[in-house]
Amino acid sequence: MIAPHAVFRVIAFAALMFAPIRTMAQKAASAQPSPDSIEKRLPAPFASLSASAHSMRDSIVILARSQLGTRYVLGGESPDRGFDCSGLVRYLMAAWNVALPRTAAQQARSGVAVNRDTTSLRPGDLLTFGRGKRASHIGIYVGDGRFIHASSRAGRVVESNLHRAPAPGIKPLRGARRFVVTGDSAVIGKAG
Repeated sequence: MIAPHAVFRVIAFAALMFAPIRTMAQKAASAQPSPDSIEKRLPAPFASLSASAHSMRDSIVILARSQLGTRYVLGGESPDRGFDCSGLVRYLMAAWNVALPRTAAQQARSGVAVNRDTTSLRPGDLLTFGRGKRASHIGIYVGDGRFIHASSRAGRVVESNLHRAPAPGIKPLRGARRFVVTGDSAVIGKAG
């Protein structure tokens, strides 16, 4: 005959082991996804993957902010020699093994196009600027309506407000590109 306290231990152990699985399944089943949000369509077991994408975005922003004040140099691609706009973006994305082409116009065709409205933008998204059909400037979105870019006008890497007043030397926002995919930590869009 099995002792009652042993049966209780087995039942308690089973409850502890299977409770997290049951909770995750309940959360996944009861989730009400928003049709325009990939993040909210992920079942609960994949939440940690979404967290790693957020962590990657945060790391890109930290690396970008660490370059603030680095001098602007046409054709520059390193903190030691200086950056131009596309050199800065290429340097930042190379830290995550994303190989980008050299120019802003080429980079503007890489990755996945996203809505350029600040409610759709995520830290780490690339912002393209220019007049006419061609992107001639690029920066990286850091959140709260702000972006980091190598400014020839300022002569250094700066953080600017995305909603700046129009001026002759300020190129208008053309579009946005995404490389860090929401919902997992995958990085996409090798030079293309």
